[in-house]
Amino acid sequence: MTKETSAIEVAGLYDEHDNDGERAERGDRTIRHFTIHHDGVTIPVSHEGRGRPLVLCPGLNSTQADLRELTELLRRDHDVVTFDLRGHGLASAADRYSFEAFLSDLDAVMAELGNRDLPAAPVLVGYSLGADLAVHYASEHPDAVAGLVLIDGANPVPEPFLTEAVLPEFRAMWEDMATQQDAKRGTARQVLLTAQEILDLNLEIDVIRSGILDRYSKIDRPITMIMSTSMAGDSGEGHAPRFNQNWRAGVERLVREHPHIATTWLDADHQLVFTHAPEVAQIIRDTEVTS
Repeated sequence: MTKETSAIEVAGLYDEHDNDGERAERGDRTIRHFTIHHDGVTIPVSHEGRGRPLVLCPGLNSTQADLRELTELLRRDHDVVTFDLRGHGLASAADRYSFEAFLSDLDAVMAELGNRDLPAAPVLVGYSLGADLAVHYASEHPDAVAGLVLIDGANPVPEPFLTEAVLPEFRAMWEDMATQQDAKRGTARQVLLTAQEILDLNLEIDVIRSGILDRYSKIDRPITMIMSTSMAGDSGEGHAPRFNQNWRAGVERLVREHPHIATTWLDADHQLVFTHAPEVAQIIRDTEVTS
């Protein structure tokens, strides 16, 4: 179920809306936006640009507003669709946050786009958790995508990240993050999840990634990975070296089993989609897919 709306004009995400609320204009850009209602949540979707269809799926703790720079770059030669996952940005809160729940959000967006008669199957681009969602979606709907671009996620790491030794440190980090989110309440960049919900999701993602290799085996579309060389930062102390080594080992494992997967490493940490948006956009533009 969808509804054309202008209600997603929050915190300056869009400049202006016309009377029927279906379009927003900024310079030479036309943004079409609508909402999807499913599973008790409301998902805001934005649609802009011209060219090859592309769906951009954000990750945990990121919103379509956070991905604005990348979207601006991609819309020059892509018909770009972005959206917020439940509990993020301008999406409504939910009574449950799980990998399957987020996957259902992506599924609902893709189903609606299927009803809107895109000229071709879209390239599905996912960042962090969004990359994992993209792989799972494509493994279940291989004909619905032209190809995948996975940005620093969907990595079959050989070891889990969240061990008992690091749990207290990460719990404190996410509690601090949740406190900082108070300043973003009511804006297009808000995240409504609690620190415990974020912790539980990261534990679940570790389990999901332990079995993700089987998902890749079900996808017969081109796959490009854009990975950070120092996903946990470039410090030579603490947990960062182990995390970074684990991250690289996961990709190397994946490419050994699926040598057709193209991989580009960027000299960056896990924030690469924000700090290196032009480089990420160029790699996506250079990606060859089938229609």
